[in-house]
Amino acid sequence: MEQHVKTRPDAAAGFFAAEAAGLRWLAEAGGARIAEVIEVADRRIVLERIAEARPSAEAADAFGAALAATHDAGAEAFGSPPPGWTGDIFIGSRPQPARPKPTWGVFYAAQRVEPFVPIALAAGNLSASGAEVVDRACALIAAGAFDDDEPPARLHGDLWAGNVLWGEEGVVLIDPAAQGGHRETDLAMLALFGCPFLERIVDAYDRVRPLRDGWSERVPVHQLHPLAVHAAGHGPSYGRALVDAAEQTLALG
Repeated sequence: MEQHVKTRPDAAAGFFAAEAAGLRWLAEAGGARIAEVIEVADRRIVLERIAEARPSAEAADAFGAALAATHDAGAEAFGSPPPGWTGDIFIGSRPQPARPKPTWGVFYAAQRVEPFVPIALAAGNLSASGAEVVDRACALIAAGAFDDDEPPARLHGDLWAGNVLWGEEGVVLIDPAAQGGHRETDLAMLALFGCPFLERIVDAYDRVRPLRDGWSERVPVHQLHPLAVHAAGHGPSYGRALVDAAEQTLALG
């Protein structure tokens, strides 16, 4: 098996171990194909190398159905990390809490959006007035405005197009922030930065595991997390996008 080695001399404690735990947990679901972990150490991880190919409609259809199966494998709670892992998980290089909660809104507001707001403020990427809008949206979410009766899904957690590899045998996922969450969050992140054949992916997903009414209107709610992460370190345009998503969230409430 050809190998791909990722190294990071400044990796935080547990950085690659958390990634490996997430990859293995997602692979156990038997849904979407996940890059195999060959070896993991404090400053490196060794994965199978994926031979990339051109995206195709057929691969998109298969991936959509497989992602639904991954989500259906479930998690113990909202915010739960991969089994056997304790402590923070990571999105990109940033740590984020992974503390199980019984309801999605409380988990999502406190652990996926709010931690990044003061960082974005300090970086000058989010205004004080914008932060206040985000705080109000988080309060609405935490109060349960978007909670439903769906059980925690097994999420990739950082499902943007760069972590979706189109391989010779179909889509393979890499670099997760695996956790228990709401399945709409993965789909919303997939849409945020664009993905080849996105409509085919979502349609195939919906055929296997029908999405709840109004899911497309709730996309801004679920994009608050990745937008907050990007506002923390990638410029004021993301701060403005975060505030816009927060305003749309408030309008839905």
